Amino acid sequence: MSSGKHDYFATVLWQRNNEEKYTDNRYSRAHQWRFDGGVVVAASSSPKVVPLPYSVEANVDPEEAFVASLSSCHMLFFLSYAAQRGFVVDRYEDRAIGTMGKDAQGRMVMLKVALRPRIGFSGAKLPAASDIAALHHRSHEDCFIANSVKTEVVVEQPE
Repeated sequence: MSSGKHDYFATVLWQRNNEEKYTDNRYSRAHQWRFDGGVVVAASSSPKVVPLPYSVEANVDPEEAFVASLSSCHMLFFLSYAAQRGFVVDRYEDRAIGTMGKDAQGRMVMLKVALRPRIGFSGAKLPAASDIAALHHRSHEDCFIANSVKTEVVVEQPE
C-alpha cells in the first residue's frame, strides 16, 4: 500500500428550481454527488433534518454516507487482513447504525457509529472468535476514515 499523499475528488451539484422562491426556505435539497469514475449519486438532506417535501427520502443523505463510509473502509481493511491470514471470507454484511445527538457543546454531531458486521467464512482454515476480534481491531486502527473523525466507532459482534 502506498504511503504517499493522495487527492480525492467529488463534485456536489445543487440547482434551484425556477419556481422556488428560495428565500422563504422552501426549496428542494435534492442534489447530486458526482465522482471521478463517472458514478452519480442522488443525494439530499435527511428527512430527519429537513422535512419532506424539501428532502428526498429515497436519496442518500450525508449522515447515511458518513456511516457507509466508515463501514466500507473498515470492511475493506478486514477483507485484506483476513486474506493475508489465510481466512476465506464468503460474505460480509454490515448493518451499521449512526446515532446523531448533541455533543458537550450543544452542537448536533454524529455521536457514535456502531458497525455490526456479519461475516461468513469457508475453507479449511476457519477463524476463532479471537482471530475475528483481532482482525476487527486491526481494521479499525488502520481505517483511514475512522482515523479522520472524532466520532466513537465501535464494532458490535452478533450474538
